Amino acid sequence: MPHSHPSPIRTADDTIDLLRRLAAHYPDTKITGILNRQGRTTATGLSFTANRVSSLRTHWEIPCFEPKQQVQDGECMKIEKAARALGIAPSTLHRCLNDSFIAGEQITPDAPWRIRINDKLRSRFVESAPERLREDVQGHESTRRLAANHLATCKVKWRPRFWDQRLSWKKAAPSDRRSEQ
Repeated sequence: MPHSHPSPIRTADDTIDLLRRLAAHYPDTKITGILNRQGRTTATGLSFTANRVSSLRTHWEIPCFEPKQQVQDGECMKIEKAARALGIAPSTLHRCLNDSFIAGEQITPDAPWRIRINDKLRSRFVESAPERLREDVQGHESTRRLAANHLATCKVKWRPRFWDQRLSWKKAAPSDRRSEQ
């Protein structure tokens, strides 16, 4: 009787293919989080760790991630780096992505967003707040810049007196509100 050999224990091919794509853009610790959020496991059914990702990369001869020092125009970068390049907060970029004001890329679901920075995107953000906005927005310069960027991004016309009118309407007595309608 011939001996039957048990099938070798292997990590799923689609996980290895995904690892190849991710390794070009992210370090092992980031890849670990992405694979675990997707519910992928090692060949033995364990969750991924940075060490297990590194071992898998080494076994399949996948080169490790090497960050670039200089970013070329039109190149994708992480949200944090893109926000620094544009001079805004990362949360503003996330809001712009969620509202579809700017385009972003993800290598796979649960991977970090990447933004392609180019002149067209830079032109959507203003360097400083318009003079009229500076007069109406109280607070720190960063507050003014955030408001100016939000207005420029959203293409909203600034109406400085609107909030005051809304507050005075709320302060009016209920009988006054009925007469206004």
